[in-house]
Amino acid sequence: MRFASFGDYELIDASEGERLERWKDIILIRPDPQVIWSTQKANPLWDDAHARYRRSSSGGGAWQMYKPIPEVWTIEYNSLRFKIKPMGFKHTGVFPEQAVNWDFVEKKIKACGRQLNVLNLFAYTGAATLACAKAGAKVCHVDASKGMVQWAKENAAASGLSDRPVRWLVDDCIKFVQREIRRGNKYDAIIMDPPSYGRGPGGEVWKLEEQIYSLVSLCSGLLSDKPEFFIINSYTAGLSPSVMEYLLGVLIGKKFGGKISSDEIGLRVTETGLILPCGSTAIWES
Repeated sequence: MRFASFGDYELIDASEGERLERWKDIILIRPDPQVIWSTQKANPLWDDAHARYRRSSSGGGAWQMYKPIPEVWTIEYNSLRFKIKPMGFKHTGVFPEQAVNWDFVEKKIKACGRQLNVLNLFAYTGAATLACAKAGAKVCHVDASKGMVQWAKENAAASGLSDRPVRWLVDDCIKFVQREIRRGNKYDAIIMDPPSYGRGPGGEVWKLEEQIYSLVSLCSGLLSDKPEFFIINSYTAGLSPSVMEYLLGVLIGKKFGGKISSDEIGLRVTETGLILPCGSTAIWES
């Protein structure tokens, strides 16, 4: 299990399907299906949170506000600054367990001795993009949501990285990759965090387990002659780290050699000292 320490974020406790979290000085309670245990909720913050996300029996859910909180506030990780706000579907704009991958890309980019051209697909609010830009890479940031790309730009400005060479693109990731292949463009590294499930504008259904092979195969056509890394993140329970590792082995490792690793990523729970699993990552590196 890989995890990082994150000063402005703390997973205080986890019990009965919920997380008790500190986002700088704001306490939130959010649902988490991985939390299947019913341990004692001894920490007094369970009864003194600012807000709690309640799921609805009819689908979706809503935030219950117990104390006033800012509409938006900022947290920091190693000089990267991220705007936080409670959103629909329980999100806040940052997945703190991904900090281990931000550390990896920053270290890898700095060590390679040249400016890398990095493609970040399904790039959300840009945390990985900022880690790459901070380390000196050129980055192409692609997400289908205009709002998320704008949020990523705001995070870049908050982090003092607005002047870095980043292309901010609102686009369908698969269609973008197809066009880049036709254009003959190449990238030294690719990061992807595809959704588990979704529907396209024409009603087409996206299921990660069924389409991840074709997606990675397609993206392999964008790699340069000397690529440095390829990262797949997944929050899909049915897609294990070892399956993603095998996928990278047959599609990337077979062509470029290098090494491949995979693991769960998680967050340490302060109350127990144990690690809560939060997703999976597979990495190919030269």
